Amino acid sequence: MASLFGRLNEALPPVGAALGGAWTSVRSSLPGSCLDGEKDEQLHFAKFGRKPHDTELANMNNGENFHRIDSSESDDGGGGGEFGPSKHKISEWQAGWNVTNAIQGMFVVSLPYAVLNGGYWALIAMIGVAYICCYTGKILVDCLYVTNEEGQLVRVRDTYVSIAEECFGRQVGGRLVNTAQLIELLMTCILYVVLCGDLMVGIFPDGVIDARSWMMLCGMLLLPCSFLRNLHHVSTLSFWCTMAHVAINVMILGYCLLQAGSWGWSKVSLRIDIFTFPISLGIIVFSYTSQIFLPSLEGNMHDPSKFHCMLNWSHIAAAVFKSLFGYVGFLTWQEKTGEVITNNLPTQGFIAVINVILIAKALLSYPLPYYAALDLLERALFKGRPETIFPSMWALDGELKVWGLAVRVGLVVFTTLMAISIPHFAILMGFIGSFTGTMLSFIWPCYFHLKLKGPTLDWGTVAYDCFVIFLGMLFGIVGIYYSSRALVGAFQIGLPF
Repeated sequence: MASLFGRLNEALPPVGAALGGAWTSVRSSLPGSCLDGEKDEQLHFAKFGRKPHDTELANMNNGENFHRIDSSESDDGGGGGEFGPSKHKISEWQAGWNVTNAIQGMFVVSLPYAVLNGGYWALIAMIGVAYICCYTGKILVDCLYVTNEEGQLVRVRDTYVSIAEECFGRQVGGRLVNTAQLIELLMTCILYVVLCGDLMVGIFPDGVIDARSWMMLCGMLLLPCSFLRNLHHVSTLSFWCTMAHVAINVMILGYCLLQAGSWGWSKVSLRIDIFTFPISLGIIVFSYTSQIFLPSLEGNMHDPSKFHCMLNWSHIAAAVFKSLFGYVGFLTWQEKTGEVITNNLPTQGFIAVINVILIAKALLSYPLPYYAALDLLERALFKGRPETIFPSMWALDGELKVWGLAVRVGLVVFTTLMAISIPHFAILMGFIGSFTGTMLSFIWPCYFHLKLKGPTLDWGTVAYDCFVIFLGMLFGIVGIYYSSRALVGAFQIGLPF
């Protein structure tokens, strides 16, 4: 027997060494260790839209010739992306919190409802859309760069809008993308306020305060967002938002697992209902839209070479969690699954606890799209004469002018007033996802990639970009049509409060 164990010990590596090797492999892929794989990340970044000799230049001397030249190093002060330059640079973890806040935000509460309408096809879409949005996020950021004669990546553009201006022309491109981004961001803000009202009604179903009044009260709590000045503060709020998100998901999934004995395995459909699935698809697309923030996040990172690593893991985590949450949530409540899953919980006390945390999460999620929308408005209207029609909101000493603060407060009030007129959370989310979501996340990034990098792309990449554009157009047209029909029907029925 001793000789047998001796032979096994010689044939197999020690358990500790095996576990150590496994941990090293996992650690090398985590966002925090992107520095260890910096050279691989640089090569991965360089391969998009690069000619073979460009990649070789990046490889030369073990990658020592790879250098990212940011336009923020120049005298024009650019390089900050959509939100402008910032003295407060963020780490890959902080960037990851912001992306996670955008793609795993409040809207996961409607994913079981998407499975109700889309069945297994909705689950497939949650994974497929995550892959596509991760890819389009990478190629969108790649469009910010060109490779110079020395093989160095030079950041010649700073924003989504600047890419559009290069492809569509300055007048048309800037206005078109600015409008789409502003609609997407303001609708996101509005949906957070709508959700707060719905959740408060879930806590006090027989209370004297209706949903519209709750929305107004929540809007008052959001007024301090008017004082936000940089992405560092937004990232801190996004971190606590993610912590609240984890707590809620553990509680809801824990309850669902306790009900596993009554799960309706046969209730998940393989068929597509043409009247409801496009709405589900719009919800899924909307929940993954983060392209608006990516140029800014990448431009404000301490080490932009870690951008791909951060984007990969944030989308992998989102795809795994969303498909699991949507599937388990639907199995638990089946045909009774509501637009906001928390209102399906069994006891009023349980609903109250979950909804209070969700409301806190919604209030913490609001600053990111609000800050982005505000910055778009400042760039378009408030950069100062003669570049824009209005003067700058900021005084020479860097302080916010009184009327500038009034504009910021007015934006919070506007989203609150719009929220009280919205009929249904899930249907509106599906409509916006089908409208601006498909353009910003599917169609435009691939078109820009083909336009700016076309001569350097291999045929497989060109074919895939064209396929994603086709999917975006199909999802958008079908989704807008059926979501519009559902919205008209909802208005005819009346407001749900």
